[in-house]
Amino acid sequence: MAEAQGQEAAQDPFRGRMNDPSAAARLVGLCGDDMEFYLYIRDGLVEEVRYYSNGCANTRACGRETARRAQGRALMDVLAISPREVIDALPELTAGGRHCAILAVSTLHRAVADYLLMP
Repeated sequence: MAEAQGQEAAQDPFRGRMNDPSAAARLVGLCGDDMEFYLYIRDGLVEEVRYYSNGCANTRACGRETARRAQGRALMDVLAISPREVIDALPELTAGGRHCAILAVSTLHRAVADYLLMP
């Protein structure tokens, strides 16, 4: 089990949790899968991003693609990431798994909002 988790982490550098992030968010999809995003932001740029989900393979694939798109981008550019971009980038995503892209992008946007609305 630990070996499988290590292999998955090596294949997905964005999966995991983050200690002391600048912003974080967690949402639960209608399917019951959860998605968490953690951001380290400096000078208006997402320097580091992590997602975490115990959901299905579609949910994890969408989390990985959403994190990849957010890494290194300005916050306003991150807010422009759409579920359609994620869906288009993942041809293996089934029609029944498209809601996972909405969950991933919504969670990322919630984390950015958390940061922007901080006092």
